[in-house]
Amino acid sequence: MYTPPAFAENRPDELLAIMRATSLPILISPTATGLIATHLPLHVVSPERIIGHVAKANTHWRDILPGSESLAIFTAADGYVSPSWYPSKAETGKVVPTWNYQAVHATGTLEIIEDPTALLAIVTTLTEHHEAGRTKPWSVSDAPTDYIAAQLKGIIGLVLHVTRLEGKAKLSQNKSMADRIGVIEGTAQENPALSEAMRKTL
Repeated sequence: MYTPPAFAENRPDELLAIMRATSLPILISPTATGLIATHLPLHVVSPERIIGHVAKANTHWRDILPGSESLAIFTAADGYVSPSWYPSKAETGKVVPTWNYQAVHATGTLEIIEDPTALLAIVTTLTEHHEAGRTKPWSVSDAPTDYIAAQLKGIIGLVLHVTRLEGKAKLSQNKSMADRIGVIEGTAQENPALSEAMRKTL
C-alpha cells in the first residue's frame, strides 16, 4: 500500500480500531487463474487472528493456491474533501479536491475450516459480535439445532493467520492547521465519522 510518511498508521490500538470499524472487508487470494476477491464480514479476534466464513459454493476457499498469502482490506472512515473547505482557497486559490480515508491491509495465511464444531464456534462468535448492544440480541441457540446443523453444511469457515499489518490514515495531516480545521468543520455534518477521525489527529 502506497503510504507517504505523513499518513503512516502504526499504532496497534488504532490499527485494530480501523479494522473493527470496517463493516465489509475484502478478502483477496491468489489462484491458478489469477486473483479472487470476496466481500464478507470478518471478525478481528486479535491482531494475529481474523475469522469469517463463505458459502461453500464460493470457489474462493477451494481455488486458493496452497501455501500462498491472502490479503484482507479494511476501510473505516472515508470521504470526499472539497477545496471550498480550505481557508487557503480564498488566499491563493491553489487547492484541489482529494479523498481522506483510513485503511488497514492484513496479510497472512488462510486456514480453511470444515469441521462442524469449529464452524459453529466461528458462526457463534460472529453472531455475538454483531448482535451485541441490541435490546434483544438473537443467539444461534435460538434456532433449532438440526436447522443450524443443516445451515453449517452450506458454509466454509476461514481463519486468516495474520503475519503483517499495514496501516494508513490519510486525514489531511499534510495541510496547514487552518485547512485541517476547515475540513473537520466541513465534514462535520455530511460525514461525522470522518470529521471525528480527523479531529483525533490534531
